[in-house]
Amino acid sequence: MEIANTIQSVRTLTKAARNQGRNIGFVPTMGALHIGHICLIESANQQTDFVVVSIFVNPTQFAPDEDFEKYPRPFENDLKICRENGVDVVFAPTTEELYGDENLTWVNVQKLTEPLCGRFRPGHFQGVITVCAKLFNIVAPDIAFFGQKDAQQAIVIKRMVVDLNMPLEIVICPTVREENGLAVSSRNKYLTAQQKENAALIFKSLQKCRELIDSGLVDTRKIIAQMRKILNQAPSINIEYVSIVDAETLQALDTAAGAVLAAVAVRIGQARLIDNILLDVSKK
Repeated sequence: MEIANTIQSVRTLTKAARNQGRNIGFVPTMGALHIGHICLIESANQQTDFVVVSIFVNPTQFAPDEDFEKYPRPFENDLKICRENGVDVVFAPTTEELYGDENLTWVNVQKLTEPLCGRFRPGHFQGVITVCAKLFNIVAPDIAFFGQKDAQQAIVIKRMVVDLNMPLEIVICPTVREENGLAVSSRNKYLTAQQKENAALIFKSLQKCRELIDSGLVDTRKIIAQMRKILNQAPSINIEYVSIVDAETLQALDTAAGAVLAAVAVRIGQARLIDNILLDVSKK
């Protein structure tokens, strides 16, 4: 496994792989790798011949009051995980390498970034989209792999790739969960044992949504009320949003129909946690 810290070095490695007829898979991460990331790497190994993982805690997607400084950075353990899971190259640039002295160019996707997390994290998606555009230009992958847990991010990145005619495919892999249903996340490390137990209510609320829709209820206000009731069982949970939206446009729905995304964001202690499920609501 090679470790590349500069744009030129990772480009040299991927160019050599491409000249050998190998197609390139890419898993962009902020490090603190866990089983969810490992599943993305496994998918990349299954679908491509040469796997690049980036490890970069991107400062431009954090607001001033968010956890950039304390975000976990177990770099040596991340490298160990990458070695054990067949990664060919780890790209670990500095902020200066990726952004230079002053970055004056930013990439935005309109509409899709406004609802859900966009309402609570101003500027977040501009940072995410811009760093992904940079990484795609640097690594030049054939396929990039993202997790369903970050559904809005995945939808936004897919749209950027389409709108900017980027020559790569975006593959979305299923959410990986802990035994209690909690979506695996680097931020789960912030949770105490009791908070982690309470956080299981997030997935329970989503399961309740599925159950109600399967029973024929399509009034989203009634569904969301039942989801909130479950989340409110734990006083430590501060709800940011509980939303049922169109899975393509991310616009809120009064009546669940077609492809639907049910999404939840909460704060528990120091952690901001998100989760979602996709539903296919057949016409009644």
